[in-house]
Amino acid sequence: MPQRVLVADDDRAIRESLVRALELEGYHVVPVVDGIETLTRARRDAFDALVIDVMMPGVDGLAVCRVLRAEGDHTPVLMLTARVETPDRVAGLDAGADDYLAKPFELDELLARLRALLRRASFGGGDGQESGTALRVGSLLVDPAARRAWWADEELLLSKTEFDLLELLVRNEGIVLDHSTVYQRIWGYDFGADSKNLAVYIGYLRRKLAAAGAPSLVHTVRGVGYTVRRP
Repeated sequence: MPQRVLVADDDRAIRESLVRALELEGYHVVPVVDGIETLTRARRDAFDALVIDVMMPGVDGLAVCRVLRAEGDHTPVLMLTARVETPDRVAGLDAGADDYLAKPFELDELLARLRALLRRASFGGGDGQESGTALRVGSLLVDPAARRAWWADEELLLSKTEFDLLELLVRNEGIVLDHSTVYQRIWGYDFGADSKNLAVYIGYLRRKLAAAGAPSLVHTVRGVGYTVRRP
């Protein structure tokens, strides 16, 4: 059975181009034109992934994503945006998007990112490995089976990607993971040296750990990557 993808974009040319490209790749595509229709279809039907434009009339893509996440819908979301500044990317990720792609984009890159999201969803985790063994670094406790994490007695409220990244780093405590390795393990695709996705999520983890009272755990090795070390 083909995987079902909802495409939401009020730009007819972009929407029709995406539908053609995705159908040629074997996906079953449902196109919609605004945020209200996106919410209606996403609530009514099951999809394997959602491709949502940020700038839509009425209810925009960020609001759509926030509502779906608040309702417990964890369908992978690839956000399309004409806004490329870091605060705009952060806003998309804060809303619960799994990835973002700036317009104008190459169809090949969109298809690659969509495949990566679908692979991650099918595995249920960043590295495709599930383990019932809790992981600990000092007072940081990560439970892969329950997909929950705590610093001391305070639970960390993490998105799916944030949890996947934290679990990967904790599993490899003391080992410096380069950018390419992290991208492949978490996103299933190496977005290249110019991508800011990883830096944004590292910033998220650091802020959430700091808000829980944790000392510096996630360290940057300049020019190489990231690692977790005990305080």
